[in-house]
Amino acid sequence: MALFRVNKARFPQGKFHVKKNDEVVVLSGTQQGKRGKVLQVLRARNRVIIEGVNFIKKAVRKSQEQPQGGIIEREGALHISKIMLAADYDSRKGAAAAPAVEGAEAKPGAQKEKAAPKGKK
Repeated sequence: MALFRVNKARFPQGKFHVKKNDEVVVLSGTQQGKRGKVLQVLRARNRVIIEGVNFIKKAVRKSQEQPQGGIIEREGALHISKIMLAADYDSRKGAAAAPAVEGAEAKPGAQKEKAAPKGKK
């Protein structure tokens, strides 16, 4: 048996950088670059559920809400470390894409030409 349950966080985080209804961007994984609104913050698991991102298929039993039962699609949870506030993401991308000021010195070696590949003698 595992030491820790799969759905339980080992070290719950004290404070999150996002909260409900924030606009966020996914930084890594298969959903990278997607944007959405935070629907729910799962503090005990260090995860968030984002609208329109990371859809999973879930088998549902017959009930009054779902008289047919079957398979439904819903948003899955993403780890808190994989997301960033959209405003911070946009400002970071804008700063990186800004043109350099004329007369400013570039990083040393930035314009270094590639050396010819070495072949076997």
